[in-house]
Amino acid sequence: MTRQNTGLIFVGALVIAGGIGVPAAAVCLRIDSLMAGSYAQAAGAQQQTGAQQQQGQRGATPQPGGGGQRGGGGGRGAVAVMTLATTGWTDGGTVALKYTQAGEEVSPPLTWSGAPETTTSFVLIVRDIDALRGNDETLHWLVWNIPGKITTLPEHVPHGPELPDGTRQISATGPYYRGPAAPASGPAHHYVFELYALDSTIDVPPVGASPADTRTAVMAAMAGHIRGKASLVGLFKRGS
Repeated sequence: MTRQNTGLIFVGALVIAGGIGVPAAAVCLRIDSLMAGSYAQAAGAQQQTGAQQQQGQRGATPQPGGGGQRGGGGGRGAVAVMTLATTGWTDGGTVALKYTQAGEEVSPPLTWSGAPETTTSFVLIVRDIDALRGNDETLHWLVWNIPGKITTLPEHVPHGPELPDGTRQISATGPYYRGPAAPASGPAHHYVFELYALDSTIDVPPVGASPADTRTAVMAAMAGHIRGKASLVGLFKRGS
């Protein structure tokens, strides 16, 4: 009950008391008693509602990733910041011609550091964020189940869906590295190399599905297992 309503009832009580010859104090005393009961009932209801809300919050099911975790680590701790580098270009610089479709189109040498001790495998994703295939960026390379003890990928990784050490790979056009190929007519494209450290391996075959479906399956399997991440960017467009 609001203070405005209280004031109106009090004035009404005075009018009624004057009209029927009853002492105003008696009428107002009765109204005060009734209003006190209403206030107590409202306060009790409000406290009960607050308690139910707090109980509901404590009993809510946590969302994947866990609150307070950085980088979507699945509630197992913060995602470590790693470093990723190549001798083929500086981060944010122009990709050397050798590693593009305008050159030899061999995969660049990559080195990384800072992986957590819990790392079991690595996943590398290379994509052209300026070129769309439907609603998705062009996938230039997806490499998964890279052994967790190594810290490099050599130049010119051999073609094939699965390498002797268990590493698997695909791209938008086959089981191999697909080099940058942005046309000369437009601006240079951004080619993003993203390396993820996982606390598990990924049981997704490199054959039997489209590259888009395989990529979706690999990324779904990564959820909750990412322990570290690094990125490297290279720019490229063909010469005029």
